[in-house]
Amino acid sequence: MAIWLTKDSKVIVQGMTGSEGSKHTRRMLAAGTNIVGGTNPRKAGTQVDFDGAKVPVFANVAEAMAETGADVSVLFVPPAGTKGAALEAIDAGIGLAVVITEGVPVHDTAEVWAHACATGNRTRIIGPNCPGIISPGQSNAGIIPADITGPGRIGLVSKSGTLTYQMMYELRDFGFSTGVGIGGDPVIGTTHIDALAAFQDDPETEAIVMIGEIGGDAEERAAEFIKANVTKPVVGYIAGFTAPPGKTMGHAGAIISGSSGTADAKKVALEAAGVRVGKTPSETARLMREVMSGR
Repeated sequence: MAIWLTKDSKVIVQGMTGSEGSKHTRRMLAAGTNIVGGTNPRKAGTQVDFDGAKVPVFANVAEAMAETGADVSVLFVPPAGTKGAALEAIDAGIGLAVVITEGVPVHDTAEVWAHACATGNRTRIIGPNCPGIISPGQSNAGIIPADITGPGRIGLVSKSGTLTYQMMYELRDFGFSTGVGIGGDPVIGTTHIDALAAFQDDPETEAIVMIGEIGGDAEERAAEFIKANVTKPVVGYIAGFTAPPGKTMGHAGAIISGSSGTADAKKVALEAAGVRVGKTPSETARLMREVMSGR
């Protein structure tokens, strides 16, 4: 099984006709993703040929949903237009919106999230500034390389795109049910806790890898959730063990102040919840390999 994205998901791409949108639409199609359309109001009614696969272009998300039954949208829209595109997807009532775009203003993301809540949380938002979501062998919505791993029984939730790829590659001999890159911005849609809850409820996910990073308290809150609600083994990694206090490292949300938000503080919280935490990505993969080998 998988969470949120399966072989039956019908995917549209907002910004499909742009350079990034078209490049990654081609890659998603090659991975077997069921892409049923794209949106561009200036090119509505046309088709784009992706190596023989003709994908229709619609004026907006609502029209694409009405014509195709789409339930997932992937957003490859420049930062200035991302808020409008995300609000369009929410107003259309699509089930999942995966916002890949980097550099979206935090107040724009906050407005999008508030609108999603105000309209009944019909749309799950992943991102922004994320690599997306992949259920290997089934579907790929985003920019995660589809050939680095296969289907299996590990669930992955990660703030970091590159560490998502590394972890999936290092554990490719076991494979993954779903990998979710939630993004590292200060305001995001789907959180570690959301993914942990979904993996806990998925009968074919046996163990979970959780990748966090310095800054904020998301990992500490996830630790509390794990302690109270998660019965499956969880292995964790926190990026930024060597980061000096007061420095912004990588993502906009990765800033620490004193002892708050440090990798060591997050490690302590996770270990208190029963999570085994690696000091490096490779050590984390080794810990998960031990877990899976013992099952």
